[in-house]
Amino acid sequence: QVQLVESGGGLVQAGGSLRLSCAASGRILSLYAMGWYRQAPGKQRELVAVITSGGTTNYADSVKGRFTISRDNAKNTVYLQMSSLKAEDTAVYYCNANFRDSGPLPRTSWGQGTQVTVSS
Repeated sequence: QVQLVESGGGLVQAGGSLRLSCAASGRILSLYAMGWYRQAPGKQRELVAVITSGGTTNYADSVKGRFTISRDNAKNTVYLQMSSLKAEDTAVYYCNANFRDSGPLPRTSWGQGTQVTVSS
């Protein structure tokens, strides 16, 4: 089993910053793309940012220039630095990882989610 443990959520005022972390643990042979998604109340889960194992990144238009995704491959950890936060960034943020374990096919795993609340 591969587990993703997130940390770093919380309450912050508009214009503030937060840093989310997500550490993958378990029987991981190869760790591929990792990303952050978010889900606000009454809305569908949406992609926030993704980073490949080689460091290529992609962002949702709504967070470009404000959020930065990075990863530490030695620690199997992905980060999301969020700055200039807005009320509309309020959501539960989920970590996602794609990997190979001992099975024949690539798999994906999700974290439990961490709440980010931005007060205006």
